[in-house]
Amino acid sequence: MMASKSTRAREICDLAPIVPVLVIRDADHARPLAEALVAGGLPALEVTLRTPAALEAIRRMAQVPGGVVGAGTLVTPDDVRAAKEAGAQFGVSPGATEALLAACEAEGLPLLPGAATASEAMRLLEQGYDMLKFFPAEASGGAPALKAIGAPLPQISFCPTGGVSPGNARDYLGLSNVVCAGGSWVAPVDKVEAGDWSGIEALARDAVGLRG
Repeated sequence: MMASKSTRAREICDLAPIVPVLVIRDADHARPLAEALVAGGLPALEVTLRTPAALEAIRRMAQVPGGVVGAGTLVTPDDVRAAKEAGAQFGVSPGATEALLAACEAEGLPLLPGAATASEAMRLLEQGYDMLKFFPAEASGGAPALKAIGAPLPQISFCPTGGVSPGNARDYLGLSNVVCAGGSWVAPVDKVEAGDWSGIEALARDAVGLRG
């Protein structure tokens, strides 16, 4: 069995039950948002590369003590290089291509690659990845589907993302093959825009309590 390429990604996923999935439109929000989430007990932060402010947000969040900042929505090798240069400590992708995997390995960027089917998961396992993102989680059948995939593939662990909410997070976190889940509800747009950092810290604390 080849050495796992997921060792560091698994360590990051182990930090807390929820990884906040963040869409940041104003880089000035980045540092206080990260500070609130870390204070609430969610140190692993995924900044999605979906906005012009994303890379600058990663740069600022990387300065927050106790935080581990990653870049989400990695699709191309250029995304990988830009994320690493900005200070990302891990990457997350909706799926996986040979070029993307090679770029992450070349840059030394731990990757949480996406898979939605048993075949995709098996291909990634074959290449040394045993900690994956199950995406899109709800659209792919939710917790029952992930439990079913896990039965013949017990050596693979997952971080389900996509439609995960406070209402269904426990269903995922209760599965033996789930280490954590990705969720955007801990940083709702209205609270971010209003600068309600104490409110976001409270949501983070509630999310920590979902594993029980």
